[in-house]
This record gives sequence, structure tokens and C-alpha cells, in this order.
Amino acid sequence: MRVNCVGAIIFDASDRLLLVQRGHPPGMGLWSIPGGRLEPGETDEDGLRREVLEETGLRVRVGRLAGTVERPGPGGVTYVIRDYLATMSQPGDVAAAGDDAADVRWCTRDDLARLPLTEGLLESLAEWHALPPS
Repeated sequence: MRVNCVGAIIFDASDRLLLVQRGHPPGMGLWSIPGGRLEPGETDEDGLRREVLEETGLRVRVGRLAGTVERPGPGGVTYVIRDYLATMSQPGDVAAAGDDAADVRWCTRDDLARLPLTEGLLESLAEWHALPPS
């Protein structure tokens, strides 16, 4: 079974990347970009806006598709994850953990090297040229 998911690659004015710490399986305790499963009939854009708002409290404008990855899930499920660039609708808004996020933070490239990230995140962001500057 294939499950459609979306993720948001969001940078702040200081070129830091927004990450959330997963509060539930899969990936509980690991850091990743905000996102999740699409609801039935939901478009990628609508789902992305909903997931980011639920997990971080931020409203975003969805930009171009950065890339797509497939990740195995429990019970033979395959998560098909389409990650999009996004920008905050209100740049002064403050991110706060909500929904299934245990924590949220803006990260530099050095932070990414120190945090326990979801499998393949760093490699995918590098391939898509979507990492914070050094």
C-alpha cells in the first residue's frame, strides 16, 4: 500500500531550516521537516499548509516541488513523500510545537550534523540543494 505524504522545506530570514521533532511513530524522537499524510481528496498544497499549521502554528505559502522520496513504513506500507519549498505567510510569526510534534526549532547546517534526523533527510536535502548555507 502506498501512502501519499508531503513535507515543507522552510527557511527563516537567517537562512535556518525549520525542523520538528517527531512526537509519535514512525520516527518518534527524530528530527525532520514538518509534514505528514494527505487526507482523502486533499491536494498537496492544502495538505502541506494544514500539516505545517498543525505541527508548528505557522501559515505558509507553498512553492515548487523540491523532490520526492519513498520510505518504508510498518506493515508493508510505502510512504511517498513529496517535499516542497515553502515560505512563511507572516515572517514575524513564531513557531511552536503542536499536534504530533514534540519540539520545533530553526536549524543551521551545523545543527543538522548534531541532531538525530530521520533516515535520508540530510542526503535528500543536499541532493535538492535545500540545505542551510555553511
